[in-house]
Amino acid sequence: MNIERRLNLIKEVGEEIITERDLTELLKEKKHPVAYDGFEPSGRMHLAQGVLRAININKMIEAGCKFKMLIADWHAWANNKMGGDLEKIQTVGKYFIEVWKACGLKDIEFLWSNNIVNDKNYWRTVMNVARNNTVKRITRCAQIMGRRESESLSAAQIIYPCMQVADIFYLNADIAQLGMDQRKVNVLAREIGEKIGFWKPVVVSHHMLMGLKKPPAGKNTVERAIEMKMSKSKPDSAIFMDDLEEDVERKINKAYCPEKDIDNPILEYCRYIIFQRFKKMKIERPEKFGGDMEFENYMELEDAYRKGELHPMDLKKAVALYINEILKPVRKHFEKDENAELLKKVRSWCKNA
Repeated sequence: MNIERRLNLIKEVGEEIITERDLTELLKEKKHPVAYDGFEPSGRMHLAQGVLRAININKMIEAGCKFKMLIADWHAWANNKMGGDLEKIQTVGKYFIEVWKACGLKDIEFLWSNNIVNDKNYWRTVMNVARNNTVKRITRCAQIMGRRESESLSAAQIIYPCMQVADIFYLNADIAQLGMDQRKVNVLAREIGEKIGFWKPVVVSHHMLMGLKKPPAGKNTVERAIEMKMSKSKPDSAIFMDDLEEDVERKINKAYCPEKDIDNPILEYCRYIIFQRFKKMKIERPEKFGGDMEFENYMELEDAYRKGELHPMDLKKAVALYINEILKPVRKHFEKDENAELLKKVRSWCKNA
């Protein structure tokens, strides 16, 4: 695969790339650069963490990247997830891995923070990051933990961004391929990498999938994207990977999707998930309402919706069908005895999600 094709695949993933020039040079230099992402195991996995993540990672792998996924159990512990119970966090991490396997992640290396923290060299890098930054600079990264700069952070949460920067270099990652909500810490890694004896990683930040509620008013800024993203802390705004068919239908039927308004989550799922998994999208309708419609690509669908040629309820019905079809392998995967028990535990700890 030539450089242009590899670059274009990665550009399909990256809503923002810092910088495209650096990425191009990296692809010329390395046939198989290392890309990484990291996740806190902190509850049930939703659509953005599962299906969308699998789609993006598989594109990175197709572009020639070796992909490492860090199960950030110690980070979740530092961030007081699952009540600060490390054993529960690690059980959720095992559930995460099983979900990713079921939804199409392949040729990926899974690593655990719990193993990395045994290495003195890792903590040497954490210390070097901390020594070369102020507390104020580190707290500006609070966004990566789902926190605000104005919050009163624990000492462990101050260490967290230093650990995340160290992860990049410890894993030998040429590319930090995380969500837009993680860009501040990735930019910090670019700022400090060469200063502490490493390199300047390329940052490929993927799109934050909308939650099901009405998006906040305002320009399309990173802050707005983070505010309106799908989140397990707002369970009614999220579709979970282990949701039942009726749960998916109920949530999508209640989702924000006004007629002719294209700034809505239902169209987002068509663009970033359905058209990534299916070559066409069919909308089934009674003949009295115009009969079935079929779309070859997302832009055709968006144009029809903007013009009022497609009613929100017809669109929602079709989206629920496609999402349920995508989630079938996950539901089947968790029917196995050991996986069923794992899911039962996670659900019991996350009753409000």
